[in-house]
Amino acid sequence: MELKGYLKVIRKKLLLIVSIVLAACVLTGIKSFFYTDPVYQASAKLIVNQSFKVDGTQMVDWSNIQSNILLINSYKEIIDSAAILDKVVSKYPDLKSTPDELSAILSVSSANESQVMNLEATDTSYERAVSIVNAVATVFKNEIPSIMKVDNVTILSEANIKDEASPINSGPVVNVILSFIVSLMLAMGLVFLLDYLDDTIKSEEDVLQTLELPMLSYIIKINKSDLNPRRSRASEKQVGESAYVTAKQ
Repeated sequence: MELKGYLKVIRKKLLLIVSIVLAACVLTGIKSFFYTDPVYQASAKLIVNQSFKVDGTQMVDWSNIQSNILLINSYKEIIDSAAILDKVVSKYPDLKSTPDELSAILSVSSANESQVMNLEATDTSYERAVSIVNAVATVFKNEIPSIMKVDNVTILSEANIKDEASPINSGPVVNVILSFIVSLMLAMGLVFLLDYLDDTIKSEEDVLQTLELPMLSYIIKINKSDLNPRRSRASEKQVGESAYVTAKQ
């Protein structure tokens, strides 16, 4: 099919395309503006580090660094365990959360070959996310010596409630634009699919393309209004350049 053929298909089904795109954009806009809450994220940083003293000077051993890096995977599991989250719930009742709810909004990550852990909490309230992530970081630092028998966790930075927070989920306008693009692509695909599956003959071009035979004549569709005798007499008033009027005797 040539470009003109594609444009013809689009023009023929333009109303369907517009309807699909409009419906998708309207529904996305309603959901984004009225039924989607903004989601905020707060983060705290922890470092896993242990040093030893030589002649009163703090020294860092390379083997200890590698051990601390390997420990991070274990610490990720410990943070998400009942040993930590149960204590967070008991020590901070103002959070009004269960251990399962805390586990659902918490995430722990670390860069490769890094001793720094990023502890993040997401919530529809930035203040609550800050309180949760700071509470978990504090409880984890205090409990890790009794769990692992080593005190090698330090809080590098806590989430600050005074920081300017912005939602991490997409804004309503972005959602509508994405919906427009996606729905337009889907509508175009649907239109071309329907045209491909439609093997009926509707025009002279369809006859020439299907049968490869020229058309001698065709019968047009007659509407009921064309059968109205009054309209027929009115259309026959002029013949050539003269006007004729008939009257009943």
